[in-house]
Amino acid sequence: MNQPNATQKPEPDLASTQRDPEEESVHRALEGYYRTGKPPWDTGVTPPELVALVEGHGALPPGRALELGCGTGTNATYLARHGWEVAAVDLIDSAVDQAREKATAAGVAVRLLHGDATRLDQLDVPGPFDLFFDLSCYCGVPLHRRDAYAAGLTHRAAPGARLLMFGYGPEPLGNPIPEVTSWAAGVTADELRTRFPGWELIDVTPGTNSVPTFWFTLRRDA
Repeated sequence: MNQPNATQKPEPDLASTQRDPEEESVHRALEGYYRTGKPPWDTGVTPPELVALVEGHGALPPGRALELGCGTGTNATYLARHGWEVAAVDLIDSAVDQAREKATAAGVAVRLLHGDATRLDQLDVPGPFDLFFDLSCYCGVPLHRRDAYAAGLTHRAAPGARLLMFGYGPEPLGNPIPEVTSWAAGVTADELRTRFPGWELIDVTPGTNSVPTFWFTLRRDA
């Protein structure tokens, strides 16, 4: 019997390497935004809603934070500068590279991970976390992965943990179909109540964008 070539690599398991078509569409779309340098959610400015939670009246004491969809690291770096122990995840490797550079330039430690926010069990982020921050990540997640996203956060949430999430509302009927079909679903308060058992939706504040957007605050049961 012929011996295999020592340098030959085994054939990949296509079932394990291929993404679901909807997830692949999300990945391509996000990569496109970063390739052109114009991701609309990555403005380089920390939103006042997060600043209020960290610095405002009744601010949370610094603890452990996990940012989902951290982009180029503006908000993860902000949290670290204000005394938080921060881990941050993004699906796009070039965004994580930029986030790492940003944290280094600011002189803060942020644990930056390239990975899928709906598959946290594949990443080294055991928790527990006191704060989760999501700026347009969840509303971009395909519908069939949203329960996994919620379960991952719930499993890692300290009693009383907060989730501050910004999301787009559903696309109005008659609007052009987005490049990723599931993005038209957006996110609603009713959906979050259903998908996050064991959490209380304590605030919904409309955003100031030209299209319907919302800031959602959820609190994990003690």
